[in-house]
This record gives sequence, structure tokens and C-alpha cells, in this order.
Amino acid sequence: MAHALFSGTNGPVAGHGANQPDLDRPEIREARADLAACFRMAARHGLEEGICNHFSALVPGYDDLFLVNPYGYAFSEMTASKLLVCDLHGTVVAGEGQPEATAFFIHARIHARIPRARVAFHTHMPYATALSMTEGEPLIFAGQTALKFYGRTAVDRHYNGLALDTREGDRIADAVGEADIVFMKHHGVMVLGPTIAEVWDDLYYLERAAEVQTLALSTGRQVLPVEPAIAEAAYRQMRAGDPESARLHLAAIRRTLDREEPAYRD
Repeated sequence: MAHALFSGTNGPVAGHGANQPDLDRPEIREARADLAACFRMAARHGLEEGICNHFSALVPGYDDLFLVNPYGYAFSEMTASKLLVCDLHGTVVAGEGQPEATAFFIHARIHARIPRARVAFHTHMPYATALSMTEGEPLIFAGQTALKFYGRTAVDRHYNGLALDTREGDRIADAVGEADIVFMKHHGVMVLGPTIAEVWDDLYYLERAAEVQTLALSTGRQVLPVEPAIAEAAYRQMRAGDPESARLHLAAIRRTLDREEPAYRD
């Protein structure tokens, strides 16, 4: 299902020369470790699908370079040093390998066209993806966890096969609007945000919300949405504390991995 971005001698190669960016700054090393931790924990929670899904984050201090996982590796194998640095044209500026084709054509266009999306996580995680395949709006907003996403979702309704060119990436970017969460019909989900911690937090809780909604629907009983005024108030309460909660959430998973899978930092 995954596709190489360039084959043989076609396409960009790793950049060299005097104009190389400074990629060894402490904040960039920390971003690499944060992103690698997200890959490892996503694997533990079963949020990935083979070697097909991808997380990206703009390199701190740059608007035209992004970190992304290389083609051919499972999330559970990811380490800080394995992450590629690519520019928005597909050149691998640092790292061994190349991005998966759909990773480049989706993520490069998202980062280029939506400046607020400094981080973009795309998965086929099972419960959220299942909701992308059903009629109507994916989230019913019946459970408290779902209210974290009240008013923050969009649906890309025009599935058109694999994203193997810039036109498809642009179309997906256009579907985002002001949303942070995009359900991609018949495909999966995209979670966007300003920091790695906040996007990880949203990704995790989105799948939990989708899971409990699916369980509720499986009872065959009517699932009752929260009254809109209360849903809006609860959403505002949650969002007020989201950045700090997300920071602590990521710190917790890094402590867990430091004990159990410290190789993620390598």
C-alpha cells in the first residue's frame, strides 16, 4: 500500500553545501525526540497501519523544512535520528532514505498552505477511520471526551484514491478550512496543530472518543448527543487547559519510554 516517493535516479537527493541549515540546535534535537516518542507510543496503542502512516512537524526555526518518518519503517522502529528533514519540494536535507510518497504529497502541501499547521499527524487508526466510512457526521458528540473536538472537525468528502501528486495534497489542504481534525472519507484522519504535544494529545483522545462512540452504537440503543450549549461550554473548559495538559501528557509518555524503550531517543 505504501509507495516510494522517488525511484532509481529520479527526484531530489540529499542536499549538500555551504547553505545547509543548522539542524543540530538543542530545540531541534528535542523536537526529534518528541516526535520519535509519539511514533513509539502510537505503535503501542495500535494507531498505525503497517508502514503507511506518517507524522510530520516543521523544524523549529524554519517554515520550509519538516521532520517526517522515512519510507519503509514501522512506527515501533522510529528513533530521533531516523527522522528525515525534507523541504517542501521533496529534497531530503538530512537523514537516510526518503519519505513515503503520500506522506510527502499530503504533508508538504498541508505545511505549505496552512501556516498554523506546524504539526500534522495522519493515521488510519481503526475507530476514527471506521467513523470516516459511515454516513452522516463522524462524531456524535455524545461522550465527554468527544467534546474536546466540538466545532473543530471537518470532513474531506471527496476521496480520490492515493495522494500521489500535489493536486491531491492541495485538495486535502483546501478541505481543512479552520478545522484541526479532518476525517478523510474512506481513508483515515489528519490531526493538525501548533505543537507536537498538542497534536499527539488530540490524536490519542480522538481515537478514544471514536472508540467509545462505536461501543455505544454497538448496543443498538439510541446514542444521545450532549445539548449544544453544554457541549460548547465543556469544549471551552477543555480547550482552556489543553496546551499544558498536552505538554504533561507528552512528558508522561517520554518518561514511560525512557524506562521501557530508551532507544527512541537515539
